[in-house]
Amino acid sequence: MMLKVALLLLLPALVQGFWWSRDQSDWNGLKVTWGINPFTSFNNMPRTVSDAVSDGWSRMAPGVACDGNAKFMGYRYWKDNDLSVILIFDANNFIAGIQAGFLNTPNPNNYPTNKLINKPLVRDGRNYFITAYFIDPATVCTGRSAAQFRSQGTGAGLWIQNGTNPVTDAQKMPMTVAEADASMWTQGACFRTMGLHYWYNLRADMPCDEFYPVFLMYNDGVLNSFGWAFGMDISPQGEFEHPLESTYGYFMNDPPTCLRTAGTMTTLHIYLTNSALANRC
Repeated sequence: MMLKVALLLLLPALVQGFWWSRDQSDWNGLKVTWGINPFTSFNNMPRTVSDAVSDGWSRMAPGVACDGNAKFMGYRYWKDNDLSVILIFDANNFIAGIQAGFLNTPNPNNYPTNKLINKPLVRDGRNYFITAYFIDPATVCTGRSAAQFRSQGTGAGLWIQNGTNPVTDAQKMPMTVAEADASMWTQGACFRTMGLHYWYNLRADMPCDEFYPVFLMYNDGVLNSFGWAFGMDISPQGEFEHPLESTYGYFMNDPPTCLRTAGTMTTLHIYLTNSALANRC
């Protein structure tokens, strides 16, 4: 019922999104957070350092971020000390990725489990971080040119850091549904304003310590959105979302049985286009 109401509330925005939408393969924006109220969700993120600073973002952990010992590539910025969205910029001050973090203090469900620590939840100081790059991590510290940024937009692909080495452990995600279907990614459900979901090796009888905290979303057959899905309640909320267990079937064809007793999950939808409301699968 709640989802039906949400769709009704979003209908005017959906129509508007279709009217102004561009090709869904065009990564021409960066937005975060799904919600039933389009005026308080689908929040625009800056894609240059100058725009970020003007909007109140500040450099996180100043210092060398491109030496051989760096756990993450690029220069990280956050706003109001909020770990839910950390923006990564390249050497030329263009967007290069996004990250989320949470404290490594004792967490619900003993999360993250040993199978997820450093794959892909990398521990750094007092926090765990999950990281996505929009350009090859090996090129972040040389950076894109202005011409490349104008041509590529938000990025040229999606790489998830799946280990402590941001270059050698980064794995490129399938860019099309055809590529996803030929991989270990499992097709989930379609949800308008999100996309056709894919989850890694998802199955109903899987243990929750194998639940990979990344999902991909495809529209018109191409990757244009993705997100995080953590098996614990992360508070304070920041930009994070907390879906009800009763809604999991809207995103997964066969939700793992273990999730029914795992308690509140924390998610974040990340859109790589300006027309997130036009996502229709």
